[in-house]
Amino acid sequence: MPFHALRVARLDRLTDDAVAVTFAVPPELRETFRHRPGQHVTLRRTVDGAEARRTYSICGPAGSDAGLRVGIRHVEAGAFSSYALKELAAGDTVDVMPPTGRFVLEPRPGHFAAVVGGSGITPVLSIAATLLEREPTARFCLVRSDRTAASAMFLDETAELKDRFPDRLQLVHTLSREERHTGLPTGRLDADRLTGLLPALLPVADVAGWYLCGPLGLVQGAEAALRALDVPRERVHQEVFHVTAAPAASASATVTAPDTAPDAASASVTATLAGRGGTWPARSGESVLETVLRHRADAPYACKGGVCGTCRVRLLDGEVRMDTNYALEDDELADGYVLACQSHPVTPAVTVDFDG
Repeated sequence: MPFHALRVARLDRLTDDAVAVTFAVPPELRETFRHRPGQHVTLRRTVDGAEARRTYSICGPAGSDAGLRVGIRHVEAGAFSSYALKELAAGDTVDVMPPTGRFVLEPRPGHFAAVVGGSGITPVLSIAATLLEREPTARFCLVRSDRTAASAMFLDETAELKDRFPDRLQLVHTLSREERHTGLPTGRLDADRLTGLLPALLPVADVAGWYLCGPLGLVQGAEAALRALDVPRERVHQEVFHVTAAPAASASATVTAPDTAPDAASASVTATLAGRGGTWPARSGESVLETVLRHRADAPYACKGGVCGTCRVRLLDGEVRMDTNYALEDDELADGYVLACQSHPVTPAVTVDFDG
């Protein structure tokens, strides 16, 4: 998937450590960058001679021609976020990959809900706005958690959405590090708290889709709460932000690890990408993505950490060991999808399809 140089139309300071960046999309690229609600884009820049890619969620409603707007929160020593907050200016150009991602909700009738933390509000803002604008019978419950009120991204946007749809948007805001005189008590939204809170807010069994987004701990806690409340797994969708370590495997971190693996040097990887195929020998210890990138620089990827899902491929033949998975859901795994950045050949030949 190719990158396109887009001009920065404006930057809006959201908090002390977060900005919203709006890119101008020229008419000839409007369809290329038309996104589904909840998708993200990958941004690219070169730092000290090395290419840095980072993935950021789109916060604007789908179908808008007002530009492509993403939310960026500063991460300590972040190769792109530091640049975005301190140096990026209107008029600059940035390499942007077209939208991708499956953490989406296509507007349809029903009651939907989200539990988000921190910058996890970004894709859900697009989801909620698109749903409420396009489907007049739909309802949405947004439960968000932030450290403090000052650290909360898109406060004005969520308040404006509430003003526009007061009867169909339910907004619950909790703070983990700041006392308030009104609203819910201060504290983290962990599994126990959510198990008690969610049934008090809405009819859990009637919710057609749950969208969990934010730090790993919050997503895992919300997932555990919904499991305790007997919510069917197929109704739960999740996107993890800010995985800083490799925690133990859980429902949010699927690990596929066959007991044995051949010498990687004897394995070959066959890949189809943009309609063209090739077969190449794998080097010891490298992932499927690394093997393909040595021969096809256009192979799509972003985080290389099993989080964003940009490198999703369909496994057509052979077996792989997938170290970590925070991006693919159960139905995708059942359909044979794996993350190329986390997959290592365990059979002499592996065939994958980036186009599938």
